[in-house]
Formats: sequence, structure tokens, C-alpha cells
Amino acid sequence: MSNRDSRRRAYGFGRAAERRAAWWLRLKGYRIVAKDFRAPVGEIDLVARRGRVLALVEVKARASLTEAAHALGARQRRRIERAGTIFLQHRPELAAMDLRFDLVLLAPGRWPRHIADAWRIA
Repeated sequence: MSNRDSRRRAYGFGRAAERRAAWWLRLKGYRIVAKDFRAPVGEIDLVARRGRVLALVEVKARASLTEAAHALGARQRRRIERAGTIFLQHRPELAAMDLRFDLVLLAPGRWPRHIADAWRIA
């Protein structure tokens, strides 16, 4: 398989994981406000809202939930935080909400695991 095919396959796998995570969050009462928000400084997989909480959600899919949990590093968290700042500049009506960083972990044959307030801005 070529490098291009490998990247295309990984992209499709990631998008499918994000759709599954959005479905899971909707079942938990969240409304998806945005998907795949991209900014020059980073990206946010999902932005979900429930009540006064606005969750910036990173989705990680790996062979196991443990691997998925360890796939999010400090550098990536900072990129998500910076992208969140830009997202709120684009959507100022959401700026007064309680902002939170969440994580949804996915693995084959397992229910998704939603970790609310997975990290705080340092």
C-alpha cells in the first residue's frame, strides 16, 4: 500500500471514529455545535454543548482504550486549546459558556468512553 493510500485510509478511519463519538455524545444529551474545526494553530474534532457546558472534544481511536488514552500528548492538548480560542472568536455567542476539554476514546468491540473535563489549561 502506498503512503498516500495509507494516509487516505487513516483519514477515513478517523472520520468514522468522529461520527461514532458524535453519536455517543448525542445519546448522552449533547448537541454537536461543530465538527472538524480547523485553525492555523490546531484543530478540534467536535464541539458539543449540553446546558451551560461547551465541550471541546478530542476523539482518539486505537486498538484498545488504553492505547487511545495514551495517544493525546501535551503538545496536542495545547494545539486544541489554541484552536478553542479561535473557535470562540468565530462564535462569540458561545464565549460566556462554561468551557471544558473532553476526550472520547474508541476501540473495536468496546463502547465509547467519554472523559469529561479530561484536562485543564495549564
